[in-house]
Amino acid sequence: MRISRRAINGLSRREFLIMTSMATAGLATGCATNPVTGRSQLMMMSEDEEIAIDKKQSPHQFSSDYGTTQDRALQNYVQTTGKHLAANTHRPQMPYDFHCVNANYVNAYAFPGGSIACTRGILLELGNEAELAALLGHELGHVNARHTASSMSKAQLASIAVGGLSIVAGAAIGSGAGDLAGQLGQLGSGALLASYSRDNERQADGLGMEYMTRSGYGPQGMVGLMEMLNTMNQHQASATDLLFSTHPMSTERYQTAVSQAKNDYARFNGNPLYRDRYMDNTARLRKIKGAIKKMQDGEEAMGKEKYGDAEALFKQALAEAPDDYTGLLLMAKCQLAQKKNAAAERYVQRAKQVYPQEAQAYHISGITELRNKKYAAAYEDFSVYQQRLPGNPNTVFFQGLSLEGMERLEPAAQAYKTYLQNVQQGDQAQYAYKRLKEWGVVK
Repeated sequence: MRISRRAINGLSRREFLIMTSMATAGLATGCATNPVTGRSQLMMMSEDEEIAIDKKQSPHQFSSDYGTTQDRALQNYVQTTGKHLAANTHRPQMPYDFHCVNANYVNAYAFPGGSIACTRGILLELGNEAELAALLGHELGHVNARHTASSMSKAQLASIAVGGLSIVAGAAIGSGAGDLAGQLGQLGSGALLASYSRDNERQADGLGMEYMTRSGYGPQGMVGLMEMLNTMNQHQASATDLLFSTHPMSTERYQTAVSQAKNDYARFNGNPLYRDRYMDNTARLRKIKGAIKKMQDGEEAMGKEKYGDAEALFKQALAEAPDDYTGLLLMAKCQLAQKKNAAAERYVQRAKQVYPQEAQAYHISGITELRNKKYAAAYEDFSVYQQRLPGNPNTVFFQGLSLEGMERLEPAAQAYKTYLQNVQQGDQAQYAYKRLKEWGVVK
């Protein structure tokens, strides 16, 4: 179809851009068959694109959640349980990968390509393996029904892409801690996670029940999970804020699980729940449950900018679990918030020793070294972070600050230019642009 210049001239610039962007999007979208329902649905992305987005974003969220647990036996247990369930889903070909992450808050989440995580906080709330299977089955439901893929638009992807982490962080985890996350150039917990509708949650619950019973578990595992979530939702603990903002809970979901267990899945009620096996595999985690609860309370205090209270709670937690990576980094951030830079450096250096493979400590270490005017060491830490977790433009900005502190102005200018190609708003962007003007790089 030929479009005349006259027709184009009859449109406003905004209308023309909207039309052309829709036409461009149409090249990449179309009708796809939903693997769960078998019905046709409008889908913005292909399966390969789902996997690519997952690979790009999930490592940043996992690192924001203090990395995958160092308890190899626990990680293997979660991975094995998840893989067993995944084989009985509608999309068994997806590259599923299951993680227990070191975050203290109560949550589980899935990325569209099959990367699924549960926090150590939620594992402490479960009572048996069937409840874990229900939890992972629910997240598998989101992946199989393509809930994340269907809700994502290209505009949404641009707004939550790694280039916008410092902007998103403040909204993600509360004013005080969010501001701190922005200052540190860190991703706020949950900034990359999808939020689901109540209909999505109902469908994921139903799929989770289907997958877990297919895999040999009793449906009471889903009932137990829903009972726990419903109780926590009514009490609204701060550690569950993100869980219920992304996964809306209702009494109806619990009642549905009870009804399905009694009726639709009654023939599976003799299947095991594997309580003893769950307790054996989570024994080391449960030994530090008291420390994790203190960290949860400390994070709540941080969010309210009650840094003295938070410091006291983190100190108590570290007395119980002195080599806990999450506790060490939380204490380092708390010290930074209070401008106790030397103390922050001690805690973050210990965190690097405890979990040298995990990226977040290197970024926090770089910040502490900038504060302490150790510019060469800061640059080295930011470079290690970038190697381990590429794609965060804030790292490039902080490399620029480090180079500027070392009076290496030409590479500093290049770093600021690179940063501004990805981020054009916020204090960091203003600072970078101001420096480039002062140095005559831009006019």
